[in-house]
Amino acid sequence: MGNPIVSVDLHGMFREDAVKAIDRALKAADDSTYQIKLIHGYNRGTSLKNMIMDEYRYHPKVLRVVPGDNLGITVLVLREL
Repeated sequence: MGNPIVSVDLHGMFREDAVKAIDRALKAADDSTYQIKLIHGYNRGTSLKNMIMDEYRYHPKVLRVVPGDNLGITVLVLREL
């Protein structure tokens, strides 16, 4: 059984590296994983946050993309708990 909430730290990554890290997390997610928490930060702009919204809101494994508990986190919801 895997982890129900997976965290991926994207700090300091460029878009291409962040996409690879997110895709790896999505590929590794099993049936017990219901959220992937993407920690991108917010002090250096919103480029990663915007990329996540644009690239993953229509991804086949992602039910929806929601803001996290602070401005530097975005959550990919894979299934309802």
